[in-house]
Amino acid sequence: MVLDVGNILLIGSIILFVGIWAGKASSRFGAPLLLIFLLVGMAFGTDGLGIEFDNFEVVQFVGMVSLSIILFSGGMDTSFESVKPVMKEGLVLATVGVMLTTLFTGGIIYLLSDLLGIYIPFKMALLIAAVMSSTDSASVFSILRSKRIGLKHNLRPLLELESGSNDPMAYILTIMLIQVNLGGDSSIGSVALTFLKQMGIGALSGYLLGKLGAKIINRLNIGNKSLYSVLLLSIIFFIASFTDLLSGNGYLAVYIAGIVMGNHKLSHKRTLSTFLDGVTWLMQIVMFLLLGLLVNPHELTNVVWLGILVGVAMILITRPLAVWVSLLPLGSKIPKRARHYISWVGLRGAAPILFATYPKLAGLDPNNNIFNIVFFITIFSLVVQGTTVSKFAELLNVADASPEKGFDIDIPEEIKAALTEVDIIEGGARDGALLRDVKLPEKTLVMMIRRGDKYIVPNGATTLHKGDKLLLISEEIQAQQPEIRHRGHIVLWDSIKQFIKG
Repeated sequence: MVLDVGNILLIGSIILFVGIWAGKASSRFGAPLLLIFLLVGMAFGTDGLGIEFDNFEVVQFVGMVSLSIILFSGGMDTSFESVKPVMKEGLVLATVGVMLTTLFTGGIIYLLSDLLGIYIPFKMALLIAAVMSSTDSASVFSILRSKRIGLKHNLRPLLELESGSNDPMAYILTIMLIQVNLGGDSSIGSVALTFLKQMGIGALSGYLLGKLGAKIINRLNIGNKSLYSVLLLSIIFFIASFTDLLSGNGYLAVYIAGIVMGNHKLSHKRTLSTFLDGVTWLMQIVMFLLLGLLVNPHELTNVVWLGILVGVAMILITRPLAVWVSLLPLGSKIPKRARHYISWVGLRGAAPILFATYPKLAGLDPNNNIFNIVFFITIFSLVVQGTTVSKFAELLNVADASPEKGFDIDIPEEIKAALTEVDIIEGGARDGALLRDVKLPEKTLVMMIRRGDKYIVPNGATTLHKGDKLLLISEEIQAQQPEIRHRGHIVLWDSIKQFIKG
């Protein structure tokens, strides 16, 4: 069966439904959700139900659009305050770590290909390694969330920063090594100039256009609130394409623009974030399904041994070595067990498979060998590392209890008030105390109480118990008073603290 205009919506909707259903069923086993979509795509492909799809150009275009949205969304979700303590470690892992991973993995591929009788030139081995050098934290955190596991030692913001900013690094290395393998100028000066130009223009463009995008959203008064989501998409695509037109790194630009806009006050920010989250999931799913359709599983048998050996080497040798060597000069205070965990959760994701289409379309992969190697190693990584991220978090003692579900309520920014969640912590509140006995700060009200899975609209006669979570609303000036944080719980203001202490 061939995909065409007449059946693409019907077949596509069926594949999407099957993928979502399979993903829901697999979550109980701790399998990465996106792995399921890859496998579903393969199941519907040439060697499965017989859908013929081999259009690398379409996959690359969809992948570029998807990755731009995914990276921007990742930037929007990144709190500058949370990543600030691990900024240098995250950026070093995303740059030096990616280069070291490429170098070490390229050497491994070159040596193993020679031993297996499949000679791969060193420059080509480096290209394959560069394609696979980025990591994907989305799979890690989706599994940890399903298991209700958090991470200690600022590992979450560190991994988010690394994975969000190492895709652009892997992309520029891939493009440069394609030029080198095509016989372009491979001198150190030329490569360094290309690198600095791509990264410099990308970073500056992302920062400036992110600032501009925030001003446009805040100052452009659109009558229809739904159109702000369309406006946001147009801003993302403009940033990526305009930066690329300037010979900069468009992926880096959209990620930095996402951070800038995400840490800026935006009109309808919550609506935009909700919309972007849904579109991001859709683009990830579509990209993985298309990548699964693109591969022919019977061709993977030609690269099984090389794929397994390189996959094992990346998990046990090259990724850990790159992490430890890149962090060594920083004198980082990250504990050894946390570094071991960073090394273990360097999962491959959609980006490596997408980047593998670039050598193919450049004429360097006529037999799909590079694409198949990268695809196989990505599957191997998701199966081996993806199914063990929660277990290793517990074994290495970096796991922490995931914060209990809150209220997921927000108010428009134009309303000069703030919402705050307050926990009645264990050993604190007097069981049976009445809400009217709590002396709240002036112009502060308790809107709602969460007790287990129940939500209570309170009044003065409502009793409070240990473990209750209170949602307070107050004037903005009140909410800016100093706060105390304890294991993810926020306790504000002296009057509340005195009550909690009983």
